[in-house]
Amino acid sequence: MYVGAQVSLYPMTSDFVEVITRGLDALTPYKDDLRIETDDMSTLMVGAPEPLLDAIRDLFAAAAKWPEHVTMHVTLSRGCPGEPDDPSCHYEELDRSDEAPLATRQALAAEAVGKAPVLGVEVDLQFSLYVMGEGDHMDEIWGCIEFLKSSGTFHKAKNFCTRLRGDAGPVFETLRQAFIRFGPGEGHVTIDMTTSANSPSLG
Repeated sequence: MYVGAQVSLYPMTSDFVEVITRGLDALTPYKDDLRIETDDMSTLMVGAPEPLLDAIRDLFAAAAKWPEHVTMHVTLSRGCPGEPDDPSCHYEELDRSDEAPLATRQALAAEAVGKAPVLGVEVDLQFSLYVMGEGDHMDEIWGCIEFLKSSGTFHKAKNFCTRLRGDAGPVFETLRQAFIRFGPGEGHVTIDMTTSANSPSLG
């Protein structure tokens, strides 16, 4: 299994270097658990979904503590057949998620969101889930949407994506649960996500 993300941060301020640096500094606690590579386009993070989503959350939360508008784009992928297996990506929940009934996985996902930490950073997030390969992929996507609507972070449905709103802790936990609970555990699943904080259009 190979699990990773390409992450790009976009601060809407002339002090963008400092905002990006602060965000990257928030990744320091995760360097033992993730492979992290930053270039001029994005930051690659490879590892298990637990530290991976925590690191993405903390990067954005650190940047969003500035008053200026900031956005982040993330492409998440697990189980891509074109990538090599990586032992650091092993995650027990993925080993059995496709064996559990959909309703069980929805309940486990909702429980995890309910236990998420509150970080004091309000975010808006929209994402699309893509279950690759053959099989009943639409059943998995509809099952994910049902979970999202009852997650407590659901804001609204949009064309081709779902929008979440709330504290960064529960919102990013909702994203993690969508990523690990829906679609076959050993299959190829991707998420395309954009998140925003401090947007002047919400004022």
